[in-house]
Amino acid sequence: MSSVKDRLTADMRAALKARDELTTSTLRMALAAIGNAEVAGKAKRALSDDEVLAVLTKEAKKRREAATAFAEAGRVDQAAKERAEGEVLDRYLPRQLDDAALTKIVSRTLIEGGFTGKGQMGPAMKAVQAAVAGQAEGGRVAAEVRRQLGI
Repeated sequence: MSSVKDRLTADMRAALKARDELTTSTLRMALAAIGNAEVAGKAKRALSDDEVLAVLTKEAKKRREAATAFAEAGRVDQAAKERAEGEVLDRYLPRQLDDAALTKIVSRTLIEGGFTGKGQMGPAMKAVQAAVAGQAEGGRVAAEVRRQLGI
């Protein structure tokens, strides 16, 4: 079992004992998503810490998108609940890069890899995603790569 998953389980138990319903339900949902990822495919296997973080990132993104959708539909209470769940998940995710740091990493990676032009967007994205290592969302990374490639 990964150390991140162990931490999630321990924190969920502590939240359960403290009667913190938001944290308990959010961490249960996260652990269920991790469990689903573990049994996906041909054989059940334990996820590495990086894979667990990828699942948590996906779940946090779902919460942000749901909060936006609820807010646009006028369901402020549900949007607030989704944002609160996202904040609980953010505790377990690596700190996100600010725009200046992201720009610097993308620029350095594009120069080092010799990426120029539209035709190299895919390989450039792969290299930049490896460089940022989960510290920035894919949409932000893609937008910056496009901007710097002049697409």
